[in-house]
Amino acid sequence: MRLQLGVLASGNGSNLQAIIDAIEAGKLNADIHVVLSDKPEAYALARAEKHKIPCLPMHPSNYQTREDFDSAMAELLEDFNVDFLVLAGYMRIVTKELLKKFRKRVINIHPALLPSFPGLHGQRQAVEYGVKYSGCTVHFVDEGLDSGPIIAQRVVPVLDDDTEETLAARILEQEHQVLPEVLQWISEGRVHVDGRKVTIDK
Repeated sequence: MRLQLGVLASGNGSNLQAIIDAIEAGKLNADIHVVLSDKPEAYALARAEKHKIPCLPMHPSNYQTREDFDSAMAELLEDFNVDFLVLAGYMRIVTKELLKKFRKRVINIHPALLPSFPGLHGQRQAVEYGVKYSGCTVHFVDEGLDSGPIIAQRVVPVLDDDTEETLAARILEQEHQVLPEVLQWISEGRVHVDGRKVTIDK
């Protein structure tokens, strides 16, 4: 099936760009119906505009609670006929008000090998902890902090002279590859979830 995507982003939007590039290259059977950002200044919105994708800033301060904000966002996504949601550098924890509208239809990309180093600054945490390998994780989103079932991971070595920035750059290269790949698996109906276990048909 052709995925009808909504993308949430808070920053530069390079993973959004990777999705756009994969679609335009014919490698991803999907369309992006709307890009939303909780940061009006996010460059992700400019990327969407450049490719003539509808995009809107959302202002959390206009809502009394996180739940109210997510409820409004869910309604907007439905108005744009979104059937699958991607968090691509989205820096807010989503609530049940969003998840109940898109149950098992929300994925996130995280710059660490979950369950290690959830939350902010996964690359910094990896360097400071002294691990020898890090990477990125694509996972389904639940109401916890980077705690949903894991779909795919990519591994990169942590070098002796790595900083947060150098490690982040190498991890980001893998993010740009694996996120569109996972979305294509989903579009092909190859991804199956049983509790915490995710299997991918060959």
